[in-house]
Amino acid sequence: MANPKRKHSKSRTRKRRSTYYNGLSKPETMECSNCGSPKVLHRACPSCGHYRGRRVVEPTEML
Repeated sequence: MANPKRKHSKSRTRKRRSTYYNGLSKPETMECSNCGSPKVLHRACPSCGHYRGRRVVEPTEML
């Protein structure tokens, strides 16, 4: 495999990383239909354990 001839500077590395980390967004949330607490889309509710109207996990397992 090819190896780099010179070390990349810290500023070059940090510039590249900053564009990725600044582009990340927070996951979308919605209100749980069972208990009303906020939850991430397409995930079981961490407070009550329901997903799509059914209980899928115990709430203590989510922690």
